[in-house]
Amino acid sequence: MEKIAIVTDSSCDLSEEIISEYGIKILPLLIVYKNKTYRDEIEIKSQNVYDLLEKEIPKTSMPLIGDVKDLFDKLKHEKYTHVLVITISSSFSGTYGMLNTISKEYKEMTVKVVDSKNLSIGLGFTVYEAARAVKTGKSFEDVCMVTEKVKNSTKLFFIIKTLKYLKAGGRIGNVEATMGEFLNIKPIISIDKEGVYYSYAKILGWRRAVDKMFDILLKETENKKVNLAVMNGEDQEEANEFILKVKESGINVNKFFGGQISPVLVVHTGPGLLGISFYEVTEELKYEIDLDK
Repeated sequence: MEKIAIVTDSSCDLSEEIISEYGIKILPLLIVYKNKTYRDEIEIKSQNVYDLLEKEIPKTSMPLIGDVKDLFDKLKHEKYTHVLVITISSSFSGTYGMLNTISKEYKEMTVKVVDSKNLSIGLGFTVYEAARAVKTGKSFEDVCMVTEKVKNSTKLFFIIKTLKYLKAGGRIGNVEATMGEFLNIKPIISIDKEGVYYSYAKILGWRRAVDKMFDILLKETENKKVNLAVMNGEDQEEANEFILKVKESGINVNKFFGGQISPVLVVHTGPGLLGISFYEVTEELKYEIDLDK
């Protein structure tokens, strides 16, 4: 019998309820201040990062090697035969590479490390469907197939009220950020197939950008049933308004997800974020959807 563990990192933005229900193992990324380093979501929360941003913009880093080895040792001790690790895009973090290296030390288990080419709930959706596949008794091979399917079909878009923090973290060029701030241009940011940020559209003003992102959602979900997440960065009211608009639009949403982005992502976006991510609920995934009925 296969005993399968699903492992991811703390940028996945899945709720504590989902993590607990499906037994997902979380490796905390690190938030590094000049005088102290914190484990993401464990030793520091999003609001703490917001409160400190005016004093210091911290850096972020991959999980501690000790935390990774402790988790793998525990999985080995608990007789897991297979481990599927799904990480934040390798374009944003060295987590994928580090886990790939460490996993080779654990020859007693079959370990597969997957670069999600995504982040936040875009990563979370892939993890979620993999974990659901495990819970239904799917083989490791089938779980990996589900993972690839959802990974390749999940889309993510977000807008932020200031480009200051993406610039500080090296995620966006100085010229683009400065011009964007000066002209009040709000790029709708997405992630390409290589897991890299790009500007899907550039819109003048926040309200127009929100409307444009909704139009993108309408177009991309036409004639589809989707799981949809509406994420926010210290702006739950804006997220609630967007969700209400979705519900009134007739978009065929199978299940809503959402919440505040993780502390490690707050570092790079700052306050004032609205984001969406979604994927189609196809016939191949309906066996998992039935678990919620």
